Amino acid sequence: FFGHFPLLAAGVKYCIFIQHHLPQTPGKPGRPPAMQSPEHIHPAVWRATQLARGAARSLPTGHAALSAELPDGGWPLGSLIELLTPQPGIGEIRLLRPALAQLETRRAIALVQPPHAPHIASWMSWRLDPRQLLWVAPEKPLDALWAAEQILKNGSCGALLCWLPHVRPESLRRLHLAAQASDLLFVALRPASAAQNATPAPLRLALAPAAGGLSVHILKRRGPVCDTPLYVGLEPGALTPSRHAPLDRRLPALPAAGRPAPALAA
Repeated sequence: FFGHFPLLAAGVKYCIFIQHHLPQTPGKPGRPPAMQSPEHIHPAVWRATQLARGAARSLPTGHAALSAELPDGGWPLGSLIELLTPQPGIGEIRLLRPALAQLETRRAIALVQPPHAPHIASWMSWRLDPRQLLWVAPEKPLDALWAAEQILKNGSCGALLCWLPHVRPESLRRLHLAAQASDLLFVALRPASAAQNATPAPLRLALAPAAGGLSVHILKRRGPVCDTPLYVGLEPGALTPSRHAPLDRRLPALPAAGRPAPALAA
């Protein structure tokens, strides 16, 4: 409808209101027609009380409890995902392991600016080919951002895991825009203190160590607010196989005063 009201105090004579009617589906006789679901109008529109569906391509997480709380039931592809951790190595890579295992073996998994060198034995125990790893260790933080953007624009990798302890919001927006033109699994790993700052990432999770797994708090998603953290059980980390025989013999007793020490047999 159109209406006009004089606003003399503001110096405006007329104010026009326009109401847009959304297309509706035919209803039953005697009942008003039902409104179309928001996702049928546009894939980027969803109800605030429901998880977004069909808005993006996704990759199953491999964790049923987590997938049930994520839009489209998995990790979104071609989008920035943020994982916030109190410190590196609490299980964030094990959380991503099932998704990484689903990637095509011909596509590399890029690790940009990781805090530690990749543990090849662990990757092999997860049945992941170490030859897929692309380890990028830049000297400067700006070089890490440049490398991440080039990987996203190239599109040949299947996944990009980028550790960003310090990054400006405009740099995150730039990476998110580059990711939208790709089909990569793009995960930025940041410190837990970053939760105080805004982010362009459509999905942001805060991780905390828990017995046998992780406590996952969904800070941001395309859907309703999630106030209750989730528990996600993780497989135990692999141990490096030892090439040495186990030392199951007790050490010899210390020699008494005035007696020679016993020699160890070869």
